[in-house]
Amino acid sequence: MNYRNDKYNNPISILGFGCMRFPRKGGKTDFAETEREVLSAIEAGVNYFDTAYVYPGSESALGTILAKHGLREKVYIATKLPHYLLKTREKLDALFCEQLARLQTTYVDYYLMHMLSDIYTWERLKALGIEEWIAGKKASGEIRQIGFSYHGNTEMFCRLVDAYDWDFCQIQYNYMDEHSQAGRRGLRYANEKGLPVVIMEPLRGGKLVHRLPEEAKRIFAQYPVKRTPVQWALRWLWNQPEVTCVLSGMNSMEMIADNVQTASTAAVGELGEQDERMLQAVVQAINAKMKVNCTGCGYCVPCPANVDIPGTFAAYNRRYSENRFWALVDYTMCTALRKTSTAASNCVECGKCEQHCPQHIEIRKELKNAAKELEGPLYKLVRKFID
Repeated sequence: MNYRNDKYNNPISILGFGCMRFPRKGGKTDFAETEREVLSAIEAGVNYFDTAYVYPGSESALGTILAKHGLREKVYIATKLPHYLLKTREKLDALFCEQLARLQTTYVDYYLMHMLSDIYTWERLKALGIEEWIAGKKASGEIRQIGFSYHGNTEMFCRLVDAYDWDFCQIQYNYMDEHSQAGRRGLRYANEKGLPVVIMEPLRGGKLVHRLPEEAKRIFAQYPVKRTPVQWALRWLWNQPEVTCVLSGMNSMEMIADNVQTASTAAVGELGEQDERMLQAVVQAINAKMKVNCTGCGYCVPCPANVDIPGTFAAYNRRYSENRFWALVDYTMCTALRKTSTAASNCVECGKCEQHCPQHIEIRKELKNAAKELEGPLYKLVRKFID
């Protein structure tokens, strides 16, 4: 296993265990199989385990396994505060105490604001006293390091990085999202600020493995260097020195063994120009069904009406290159789960965005199309609930 250091020079395994998708049986966590897999990963050198309050049964299962085998001090636990459930400071204390009880521990190594969507949400948390609360928990040793996880565009991500003295952050990033979400620019910005970056969704929810178009499969198969799509996706990430740890929702012994082998041999700078061109060809094959030729460059923002234009088009394209459900998930996180909506329907058709678009996209027209596709009854219900 290879390791990279966090902000305080603690060695973190470059492969992290994402605990959202523990094996399930009969609608519940399959504890025996989960235990077998967690122990196997630890034995192989994985020391970073990522869970969250809202992952069903995850914190309790992980805590029980670590306590049962006396492994708590050998691993780092990362879990997340569901700030979207908070109304009072008292609720904050209650949630954290519940998490410690579930995890059977007296402290959390890496604590994240879960899906911190924008600067306005952070301001709301500040008004609840979150900064003083964090300072107290860090002073007592109950929280060792504080960070946030993020889905959204680069500009807002950079603003959040600057909003507080974070110890680390977590972003969605993969070779498909190089120029969307926080993107490579956000990754480098965080790194320049001294923040280790943990990567989630390295396989785009399985899209880069199980739902590849035939042309993409052909490109991989004909390339002289023989690796699986999973191995290419992970190595692309570990090729970048700014990436500290990559989370994988491993739920089989075979998956663990393969990922551990890849993590044990991956190195910064191992991919050459030819490898990068091959992966770009794969991206083009995946994007062949894109509705909007948006590269996520961000020249169209900020929008006077607060529309997240790159985020909207990324979700709109995902609707046609993958499926409607994951497109809606992406769109909801990028536009609805925040104090001020950034929805496509906010567009006032001023046209300023089109003056700056290097791809000459008819942005106003495409935003209308995207809103029609993505802002259905379920989206509007979520938006109403948040309001």
